[in-house]
Amino acid sequence: MTEAATQLESLDQLVEYFRAGETPPSQWRVGTEHEKIGLYADTLERVAYEGERGIGVLLDRIARSDGWERVEEAGRLIALSKDAASITLEPGGQLELSGAPLATCAETCREFNRHVDLVKEQSADLGIVWLALGIDPIHPVAEIPRMPKGRYQIMRDYLPGRGERALDMMHATATVQANFDFSDETDMANKFRMAMGCSPITSAIFANSSLSGGAPSGLVSERVEIWRAVDPDRCGILPFVFEADFGYREYVDWALDVPMFFIVRGADYRPARGTTFREFFEKGFEGERATLADWNLHLTTLFPEVRLKRFIEVRGSDCVSPELICAVPALWKGLFYDTEACRSAWELVRDWDAEDRESCLRSAAREGLGGRVAGREMLAWARELLEIADRGLARMGQQTGHDERSFLEPIAALLERGQSPGEWILEQWRGPWSGSLERLIEFARY
Repeated sequence: MTEAATQLESLDQLVEYFRAGETPPSQWRVGTEHEKIGLYADTLERVAYEGERGIGVLLDRIARSDGWERVEEAGRLIALSKDAASITLEPGGQLELSGAPLATCAETCREFNRHVDLVKEQSADLGIVWLALGIDPIHPVAEIPRMPKGRYQIMRDYLPGRGERALDMMHATATVQANFDFSDETDMANKFRMAMGCSPITSAIFANSSLSGGAPSGLVSERVEIWRAVDPDRCGILPFVFEADFGYREYVDWALDVPMFFIVRGADYRPARGTTFREFFEKGFEGERATLADWNLHLTTLFPEVRLKRFIEVRGSDCVSPELICAVPALWKGLFYDTEACRSAWELVRDWDAEDRESCLRSAAREGLGGRVAGREMLAWARELLEIADRGLARMGQQTGHDERSFLEPIAALLERGQSPGEWILEQWRGPWSGSLERLIEFARY
């Protein structure tokens, strides 16, 4: 029976949804997702969907040239799929690659580089450049085109009432995410807790959104700061994760009480008007009963720093340069897939209280690696976390014969310099670039 046809009768079905994602260690994989912001090189305007140089045309070119399957909504091409990967549109036209689950960091890095080469090739004579930055450095939200996807219009209507920077999040930001497996509920809880605790440190390492509106924003990662003002119901650090009894049921209980954006029947997106999933489950909505497909969809509309689906998704990194994009999954793999490293990373941050965790997130946004958290420099926390990941990858390499520590070298170089990418860009902006947008674009383009 399909998820769409599986009506929910018991909350145990929601717990079993996560349990069905349990994967033996021999089959653990790594997945990488990254978004990028497109501009027209001649005008520096954001790329619209429509028109002879629009994203609709670009998606069609990619589909035709490289054998991707087309996904349409209301007769418009909005996504592509191929070999367990997908290319999708974010609300402001950011292009996202959701990579396939792959065995090694080398494979996911090759996948990323092939994707970038393909997009660049098909974008070249359209005059489109794609930026490795965590935020649009030029345009306010009002100047950013809207993509023709039904779910996004409902989100635009709903989210501004929940957070003052919600539309900035949707249209102006770009991130890198990495996805990892778990073997059972205890393994999930240990990994999820560690990742939620360490994510603010990695946000500082990869902070790369220090310019917006054509000028310094006063932040090193404006993307991180934006996410702190989107929707408290569905975003941020989840405090219950740090309780000793955290497991599938606790995540289910939290997700049940988050208001839904919409339900989907056929091609029809229906605004949920503040209905929580618990209310939908218990009472129905507009004559419809909740299904497993509804639950799956609802989980994709929750945006904590670390997200649980049938895998664990870490979400706290700005879009960065290609070598650092390949470093994101490598860093997390070293922490996730080696038991000793996972334990050590959690021990690193386990004594932080709720204020320390929020302070770390604020510091990552405002100061990058230049801040202090819990009495230590952020840079010291980052160096220790990198060392733990390095040792984790080393132990895995001894078992598999594949040493993947080289993918951490760009992070090591960054920490040796003592600056997150956004800090370095600010230094160049105020120095040799002399506030030139053209110099910034030339540096940041793929």
